[in-house]
Amino acid sequence: MKKAKKILLYIAVSLAAATLLAYATGNSYMVKSALYNFANVDDYNKFDNDTVAIAAPQPIANSSRYNKATLPDSMKAYLQSIETGALLVIKNDSVVFEEYWDEFSADGLSGSFSVAKSITSMLLGIAVQEGHIKSIDDKVQQYLTWFTGAGKENVSIRHLLTMSSGTDFSESYINPFSITANLYYGDDLVSTANDVSMATKPGTLHKYKSGDTQLLGLIVEKATGKKLAQYASEKLWQPLGATHAALWSTDKAGGNTKAYCCFNTNARDFAKLGQLMLHGGQWNGRQLIDSAYVAASGKACNIPDESGQPCQYYGYQWWVSPEHEGVFYARGILGQYIMVIPSQNAVVVRLGKVKSQVLRNATPKIVYDIMNWIPQL
Repeated sequence: MKKAKKILLYIAVSLAAATLLAYATGNSYMVKSALYNFANVDDYNKFDNDTVAIAAPQPIANSSRYNKATLPDSMKAYLQSIETGALLVIKNDSVVFEEYWDEFSADGLSGSFSVAKSITSMLLGIAVQEGHIKSIDDKVQQYLTWFTGAGKENVSIRHLLTMSSGTDFSESYINPFSITANLYYGDDLVSTANDVSMATKPGTLHKYKSGDTQLLGLIVEKATGKKLAQYASEKLWQPLGATHAALWSTDKAGGNTKAYCCFNTNARDFAKLGQLMLHGGQWNGRQLIDSAYVAASGKACNIPDESGQPCQYYGYQWWVSPEHEGVFYARGILGQYIMVIPSQNAVVVRLGKVKSQVLRNATPKIVYDIMNWIPQL
């Protein structure tokens, strides 16, 4: 018994010492990373958040065929096996299918992880259209003067958009002490985003990096003079008639927005973002995002990836389906999707807790399943 108590005391003292050391060295994120362990769709409860405010809600109408179609048994079983929480399908601007599972609901908030990357890209496109940013070929240093170091002066906004910045940011989700964990749980996004060196020449290698998106978000904020949540409210949420205020997580109270992650809302309001992209950036006769920018967002960047082959699956912070002409989608790490399907005049939102592990041409199985099912609706 005494030996067991000594062991427990040793563990407690060691944990306390490690915690104090982490805070003393400015690495408090390590404590949070170890404590929370895995990211979840309700992590907005763990973070500080900025509110993306609404104005005059414009609910999406239900189709005359609303929920008349059913999911194929095999597809439903698969969706449930990967803990799907919401599936919403819009065709011809009205909802044709909608289903929720477990604690998910039409009004509940859900985290979307890297879906926020696509939203940040949309906001950057708006900032260009409004003249706050001259061109996506502007260098990052024109807006973020602190982004300095050998070779960083050659990184452009276009490089960030196509994940070809050439920085050595490591996209590690397993290591609780990685720069990715610091970005997620840390309280100084600016320092973390800047704490990179150049590994390759910008524009020569596509490599997925959340750090690139974080820099994009900081550029938008610097260029517009507004926090991302405020800009998103004014330029997206209010014009689109979102029905619920969204939350965008920050690194601390009043701090910097997690541009690469952590935009939290419901399926129907997520779908409005997809509708805007489906319609080339136009909403109710108003061009919110330049149509050429929207088109480029959904086209493969064709920059060689780590396999040495041209990237056929990524555009401007939007994923592209190589096997489905014109299809592109926002994608979060736990299987959050906003799919844009021009050939069917459709948008699909899937929210959940587990991602599809089966990929073909970098595209998840669920995308193929939905593409096969959509024509039946």
